[in-house]
Amino acid sequence: MSDQLGIADFLSPVNKAFLSQDAGYKEGQVGYSVATYEEFMPELEDVSFVLVGCPEHRGAGIEQQQTDAPDVIRGQFYALYYWHADLKLADLGNVRMGASITDTYAALRTVVQALITEGKTVIILGGSHDLTLAQYQAYASTRQLIEATCVDALIDLQPDAILPVEHFLMEMLTGMPNYLKHYNHIAFQSYYVHPTVLETLDKLRFDCYRVGNVKESLDEMEPVIRNSHLFSFDISALSNAHSPASTISPNGLTGEEACALFRYAGMSPAVNSVGVYGYDPRLDRQELTAKQIAQQLWYLLDGRSRGKREASLTEKDSFNEYYMAFAEVETVFLQSKKTGRWWMQLPDKKFIACSYKDYLLASSNEIPERWLRAQERG
Repeated sequence: MSDQLGIADFLSPVNKAFLSQDAGYKEGQVGYSVATYEEFMPELEDVSFVLVGCPEHRGAGIEQQQTDAPDVIRGQFYALYYWHADLKLADLGNVRMGASITDTYAALRTVVQALITEGKTVIILGGSHDLTLAQYQAYASTRQLIEATCVDALIDLQPDAILPVEHFLMEMLTGMPNYLKHYNHIAFQSYYVHPTVLETLDKLRFDCYRVGNVKESLDEMEPVIRNSHLFSFDISALSNAHSPASTISPNGLTGEEACALFRYAGMSPAVNSVGVYGYDPRLDRQELTAKQIAQQLWYLLDGRSRGKREASLTEKDSFNEYYMAFAEVETVFLQSKKTGRWWMQLPDKKFIACSYKDYLLASSNEIPERWLRAQERG
């Protein structure tokens, strides 16, 4: 199947220094089991996750020659032990850099589109955060309406900025035709964001969560991510203490909190592209940030392995049903007997992801904000 996708021309093989037989990975480690693109493209028939590097940093004003970020992350990820035998992995190497940044966008878009069309979940190892735009365009090019979630200390929505990494969200959120049904922004730091930016996003009925609120109620982020298709993570969301290569702020998410968000992304039945951006090995210390990213990817696999146990909402016997009314609105809450996750019904009878907190609010005759926002968006 991999030969039929027609994407080999856009990819360079995995650096041999990171292949299992050359690096000496032990049986049981990721590097021992992952199918890699060396001389020939691996078969992807039974593969769940496909790694693709894209070392394009020109969008952040960094010279094109800085191309080893994905390989450094690979080295740390391959060294981890592989606990999820129910998931098969492949690594297709790095997207070839184009003569211009738009050429690289087009190449990445083509690769991601081909893989998600074949039912694979793509892990993109960046590269600067503006590559999220190409990640989104992989869906837009097939006219697929999606939900997207970005985790970032900044909100890259500066219309007068020169660098793409500072304004790419403008095109993604407002470009026409637009295939973004909903957008979530997790872990922004208020002192780095102009108040009018939040006002604009709120008018568009998009949801933004301050880093402090995320840290206080981390489990509330699971239903936020659950309905997403695109998941994008900028390492600036991590505090410098937990990620030496994150130089934007001393504050931010801890490593454990970031791993939890990746587990939520893995548990989502919808998420099928995950991008990790902003890593520059020159800023790292003892490859600690690369190790952090590698562990986040491990938890992505862990979440997918757990999420596969979830039943379909049509399997009534697998859920506890709670009928109630709040503010004169009758609704139904479902709780999974397998994973404990929650869903609530909207007036159009569709179910959306929610949390136990939403159930408690409804039980107290209060309208959950998640329900209200979903209604406003229609």
